[in-house]
Amino acid sequence: MTFPIFLFYIVSCVYFGYAEEKFIAAVYEHVPFFPNSIQAPVLQEEALSLMNKNLDVLETAVIRAAQKKAHIIVTPEYAICCFGLSREAVYPYLEDIPEPAVNWTPCNDPQRFGRTPVQNRLSCMAKKSHIYLVANLGDKKQCNSSDSRCPEDGHYFYDTTIAFDPEGKLIARYHKYHLFFGEVQFNVPEEPEISTFNTPFGKFGIFICYDILFYNPAVPLVSQHNVDTIIFTTAWFNLLPHYSAIQFHSAWAMSMRTNLLSSNIHNTSLGMTGSGVFSPDKLGPYYYNKDLDEGQLVISELRSHPRHSASANCSLVSWNLFASKISKPPFKNKVFKGKVFLDVFNLTELKGSNGNVTVCHNNLCCYLSYSMLEKRNDEVYVFGAYDGWHGPHQVFYVEVCTLLKYNSLETIAEAPETALTKFESFSVSGTFNSSHVFPEVLLSGVKLAPELFEVLNDGRLVSNANISSHALLSVTLLGRNYKKDQEDLNVSLLS
Repeated sequence: MTFPIFLFYIVSCVYFGYAEEKFIAAVYEHVPFFPNSIQAPVLQEEALSLMNKNLDVLETAVIRAAQKKAHIIVTPEYAICCFGLSREAVYPYLEDIPEPAVNWTPCNDPQRFGRTPVQNRLSCMAKKSHIYLVANLGDKKQCNSSDSRCPEDGHYFYDTTIAFDPEGKLIARYHKYHLFFGEVQFNVPEEPEISTFNTPFGKFGIFICYDILFYNPAVPLVSQHNVDTIIFTTAWFNLLPHYSAIQFHSAWAMSMRTNLLSSNIHNTSLGMTGSGVFSPDKLGPYYYNKDLDEGQLVISELRSHPRHSASANCSLVSWNLFASKISKPPFKNKVFKGKVFLDVFNLTELKGSNGNVTVCHNNLCCYLSYSMLEKRNDEVYVFGAYDGWHGPHQVFYVEVCTLLKYNSLETIAEAPETALTKFESFSVSGTFNSSHVFPEVLLSGVKLAPELFEVLNDGRLVSNANISSHALLSVTLLGRNYKKDQEDLNVSLLS
């Protein structure tokens, strides 16, 4: 009897060792049933009826993910409710979501915190399929006049992402900190929240949509709280040439050396699509489809602890090392100004089929070495630099070096989605002050370029051998100068 028991012990160790080192993650891109555009409030039962339509679809996705052996599934921001509603109209869609510390499994005890039909149903979904389930809905919290921040209607409303474990227990709750323009139905928590939970396959952290572009809470989750995998619920508008969903979200995962489970809603009329299972060494799988109005389940196996991977080295990069050693040459190329999605870049046209190009803006100098297979007459490529606040609202500071395809110099304001030109090689670098730089490469048709580029430790973004098999749309190093954000915030608080 001793040998079989010993053998079982060995097999069990191997199995559980595998389970801890890798896991299967799913994200679902959902086509939501949105509330009527009329902003008049509805009855709670009418609100619940609409939310149940979305929950019916999400439940099917949860069951499919579980059948495919997924350990966790992430569903999108606004997948259940509340997109585009006014503050008055959103109220009947909201539930009071308690702190996870209360040790509550809604499926087992549905009446404990009053009327919570959506939380109850989500909990039962997780329990029945025995899967970690992440969903987004609206949270309401009463407040009173003794609280100087309390809204006039006596409630805080929060855009909220919650997680349930495979037994249906509520294990995480996060209130969105950076609301996008127009999200007037929700409030901002007084301080950015750190929401994490532990699993047998690593530590998870949560933030929502616009949060990804800011320091808090996104960066500390990784740098201070040692999160292995980020849960990212989003309703993301695709904004080329630098902020399409799959483009920026995959770059964030690569640069931060963490997994990112990115779940977007799908609405072609609003340009919303792009979900994926991203990791530092793997650009996908992902879903991006502007032509079909249909949802999609994306599933992939991931490393539980991606920073332990030898290939996940972006945080070890000295982003300005190579560029800082280059003596800035006298400008021989003509530099002109052009607006690239809200920001006025210094740009220069690539005149030949190969060469070396330098463009500077403020304190940033960008360097490009390139070789095309053929210089086409029907396409224009420009190389540009921008060092400054992004957009008219000036809410965050960027440093950008970018190679972009255009149809003509007269159409710089219009970011194309297709290209024909193929490059034999490219190398982009810059004198970044930021230590957080996100490498982006897009192919024609807004497709990622897995295994076609790499980031060197000296800060260069370089092509790999097979890049010439694909038409190139853009190559970008997008730096976020969080310190500059904080400096200007401190100045404004003191003035």
